[in-house]
Amino acid sequence: MPFVIDATVEIDAPAELVWQVITDLPRYGEWNPFCIEARSTLVPGEPIDMLVALSGSGPRRQREWMVSHTPGTEFSYSMKPVPLGTLHSLRSHKVTPLGPDRTRYESHFELAGWLHPLVVALLAKNLRRGFAGMTEGIERQAESLRSH
Repeated sequence: MPFVIDATVEIDAPAELVWQVITDLPRYGEWNPFCIEARSTLVPGEPIDMLVALSGSGPRRQREWMVSHTPGTEFSYSMKPVPLGTLHSLRSHKVTPLGPDRTRYESHFELAGWLHPLVVALLAKNLRRGFAGMTEGIERQAESLRSH
């Protein structure tokens, strides 16, 4: 059974603005306490390079690969699968308009493979904290931009 972290938040901002926040990768360091740097074309099959801040261990560079991208709606990426089913992941972001000035943002992360229990034992608390901080950051940033 995979390790899963899901979060959903309703944001008082238009979907286009929430989408702008999550896809403006060069500005992640301004509002994102977890993924403090990110670079990607968002084209499926191409890399997404990130600097991820896991508490206690300091930031670490991570390269994953774009899986999907539906402009204005969703994008996802995953780590390169480790041989023999050792470890694999999926991270996705989804934006759904709830009206002209309200949006649902859904964050999904899953980690599986026979080595995932060890990774979870070492990093679960930091991963939960990190993804929660990112979700809260998206909400704050979008609502802040809306009020300007």
